Amino acid sequence: MIREGHDNVNFFFGKEVEKTPAFGKQTMFVVGIQPVDEIAYHFARHPSGVEHIFFGANHSFCPQTPSEWDRWSAMIVHFLKLGYVCSLDIPVTHVEDFNDTCLCEYRNFIPQIRISIPYVKLWNYNTMIKIDDNDFDATNPGVWTHSLHSLMSRRTFTDWDQYNEDTLV
Repeated sequence: MIREGHDNVNFFFGKEVEKTPAFGKQTMFVVGIQPVDEIAYHFARHPSGVEHIFFGANHSFCPQTPSEWDRWSAMIVHFLKLGYVCSLDIPVTHVEDFNDTCLCEYRNFIPQIRISIPYVKLWNYNTMIKIDDNDFDATNPGVWTHSLHSLMSRRTFTDWDQYNEDTLV
């Protein structure tokens, strides 16, 4: 993800602005796989105190090998076991493989499945979002459909301007 001022940044701090269970919490954002001790160091030194760790910031979660999956899981589990609230930004392309991890077993874990829909406002009023399965009756009890326009409510919207308050490390 190209984000002005975030070139070569591994960590940054700010309030969680997306309408998740961590909304409004002072957050440490972690880009890519980072050493646990380095995360802990920056986490502990933040003057406002940190209530939440957001992993995979700037669309950086994209494991390609089993070893990378293991490194992501180990990094996040370390902080989950310490009781911290942790989120992970997961592209929809990684959803199926993601369930091979143990992360969803933690009550303090917030998986955030990212579904990119460019030009979303150009879709007509009849547009539906369908939560489906791999195949007929494969892993889910059925399908769920939601109106795209009803999902885009004012209470769930975060304007891009809200992302400008970060402090880079």
